Amino acid sequence: MSITRVVMPQLGESVHEGTISKWLVKPGDRVVEFEPMLEVDTDKVSAEVPAPVSGILREILAKEGQTVQAGTEIAVVELGGDGQNAGQVAGGKPDAPSASRDEPARPTVAATPQPAPAATTPQPAATLPTGEHRYSPAVQMLAAELHVDLARLTGTGLGGRITKKDVQDSAAREKAKPAEPATVPAPVQPSEGDEVVPLTRVRRLIAENMSRSKSTIPHAWQTQEVDMSGVVANRALNKGGFQRQEGFSLTYLPYVMAATVSALREHREVNATFNENAIILHRDINLGVSVGLEDTLIVPVVRRADGLSVAGLARAVNDAATRARSKQLKADDLAGGTFTVNNSGTFGTLFSYSVINPGQAGILTMEAIVERPVAVKGMIGIKPMMYLCFSFDHRVLDGLQAARFLTSCRKWLEAVTVDTPVY
Repeated sequence: MSITRVVMPQLGESVHEGTISKWLVKPGDRVVEFEPMLEVDTDKVSAEVPAPVSGILREILAKEGQTVQAGTEIAVVELGGDGQNAGQVAGGKPDAPSASRDEPARPTVAATPQPAPAATTPQPAATLPTGEHRYSPAVQMLAAELHVDLARLTGTGLGGRITKKDVQDSAAREKAKPAEPATVPAPVQPSEGDEVVPLTRVRRLIAENMSRSKSTIPHAWQTQEVDMSGVVANRALNKGGFQRQEGFSLTYLPYVMAATVSALREHREVNATFNENAIILHRDINLGVSVGLEDTLIVPVVRRADGLSVAGLARAVNDAATRARSKQLKADDLAGGTFTVNNSGTFGTLFSYSVINPGQAGILTMEAIVERPVAVKGMIGIKPMMYLCFSFDHRVLDGLQAARFLTSCRKWLEAVTVDTPVY
């Protein structure tokens, strides 16, 4: 019998651990290579993890709800009896002789050459030969945001490394020390008939990020009304051909994204991050776009959005939304955003005061397009109107800068005609 020990994959460049939310198979079930085996939540995304080999699942080593480091063994799979998989998994632990030389080894990222070390107790933080502590950039950035002294922490990661969870736990402990215990509200107790829904890891992290945003970022808000007549006409002219060529509908969102990109190019100070002693002006425009799922909302990032046409932006959003709904997004797909566009207007909202994603200077929300009577050259006319709502970090932007950015977005949209190219 040949076996392979499956390990927790690294689901993103800056993601070093994950929480097993659900096993999709149980011991004794047959698993098929590349088909989903389990669901994993990280601090950025929830994703399905495929089986690295085909065979029979013999043992589950990491239970649901358990958080494990990338590279840690999580399951044991007995390879298929036909011998095709035997010896082909790099770092697997076959109990039988490896395959012949006519069957070259095929590496798989979810296999490990050695059992992962079982660190059961916290160890001192890993250090370089010089004695300097070794922290990942993600840990350093999070520690700076939460004002945590890394030198005072004891790492629980592999080799005593300090993880993001160590930093978050330390910040939570400090926050849990009330200055005035009498002001701490008592937990709400459910009444008879109430349903108690446990927080998922993703929902808990969203709550933490939004709380951190509101407690650390001084939010300010502006709105402008936009005449969408040109955009509506352009879409009406192009939507049939677009649907035939692309296979999905042309919506108003990519037009607003294109207007945002143009305004961010013109006003670089909006595409920025407040960094305690400095403001970082980003070169690339990496546009986050809110995508609503059944029970949550995520923000995949369209990288270098300023290099895409309206059609290219539409393709990028459709691809991200499709992969999000099938749990095929990776953590890196949600990282690195420099500005966010929200489309709550698709549900009929007229005004939104959106919460800024930490690390960004603002979020622009497009509202519902509604036909309203407006004054046109001294007469009353009916036009498709839309409000653009802009939440911005008042540490980075003043009201004048925010108004100029919002005006640029409005002018771009109002300049669209039936002749404006989509491709």
